[in-house]
Amino acid sequence: MDRVVRSENCTGCGLCALLDTGLDMTLDPAGFSRPARIGPSTADDDAARRFRAACPGIRVDAQRPAGARRHATLGPILQVWQAWATDPAVRFAGSSGGTLTALAAWLAETGEAAQVIGARAASDNPRRTVSVRIQSREEALASAGSRYAPTSSCAVGGAADADSAFIGKPCEVSALRALPSPKGSPPTEPPLLLSFFCAGTPSQNATDSLVEGLGVPRDEAVRDLWFRGHGWPGRFTVVRADGTTVDTSYENSWGTSLGPAVQWRCKICPDGVGESADVTAADLWRADDRGYPDFTPGPGVSALIARTIRGRDLVLRAAAAGILTVAPLDIDELAAVQPLQRTRRHTLAGRLVGTRLAGGRVPRFRGFALLRLAAPRLRETFRTLRGTYRRRRALRLHS
Repeated sequence: MDRVVRSENCTGCGLCALLDTGLDMTLDPAGFSRPARIGPSTADDDAARRFRAACPGIRVDAQRPAGARRHATLGPILQVWQAWATDPAVRFAGSSGGTLTALAAWLAETGEAAQVIGARAASDNPRRTVSVRIQSREEALASAGSRYAPTSSCAVGGAADADSAFIGKPCEVSALRALPSPKGSPPTEPPLLLSFFCAGTPSQNATDSLVEGLGVPRDEAVRDLWFRGHGWPGRFTVVRADGTTVDTSYENSWGTSLGPAVQWRCKICPDGVGESADVTAADLWRADDRGYPDFTPGPGVSALIARTIRGRDLVLRAAAAGILTVAPLDIDELAAVQPLQRTRRHTLAGRLVGTRLAGGRVPRFRGFALLRLAAPRLRETFRTLRGTYRRRRALRLHS
């Protein structure tokens, strides 16, 4: 675990704290969630084996579930829809179409899941984001909307239980999908895994600086904070103690403050599209000819990708029950409006090689065909390699 953290390959997923209760996930000075020793280790050799098999700072494997075809940049595909929550209140609260919120509420209310692991603003300090157990519609609505901040949802007790449902970042979902059963125990199913397209985890410090830049001092208590939602695409909004609000656009909050502050491991991520999930949600942007988003406010629409038979069954049953409104979607339409995900995967080989040449360590990424994706783009890949080498080498020399 220490080697993963020292090499900056830690995603902050919390898997290590799930396997060793003597660990807790805390914010480090850079504002990222990292394991800290709070008590004697409860890990044994089997916990170490399970950690090595599943920690996304050590390895991530591309998925090939039964019946799915593989898209070069968006992972395994069984069926794809444009979708939104049928309930207008849920659709309004969500970051795009409210689909994951609707599924969380439905799974909790029907008892299909004993609990749904998710994330929401901390009740005592909404600047912070915490992982939570969702067991009602009200709790699902309270957790609606993206949180562009560190969380470690794998560390929640029961996160790996087969009767749970789990909504998390692709790295968290990858860890739970890959986690083997304890030695001597029969193989068990992972929880129902739901994820979303992810551009990386920004530092908590970036959120704090953004709030301060909007005129709210760091020592002032706030009533609420959301990054998106309350309409599409939503605005970064801070509700002060007196009920007044300050806000800024999604483009400004992510593009200027949060996006540039993502942790290093996210910059070498092979899977920002949640391909280890049963179902993955994504923004279905309206886009210009270059594929870049049009942020004109309107009703949110998600894309939903069923990656497994279990995931397809969930979406179809939710649609039949009136929880989701769905219509068929061509996967290439979604790929066309996700330029960041395409570019990251196409140039990742260059970033990995540049890191290694600069003396850094990288996780093992298997089955993503990164060299094949890079081959038609050698000039761009080499520029990425060279830039990564220079930046990583400079960091090592000054550390």
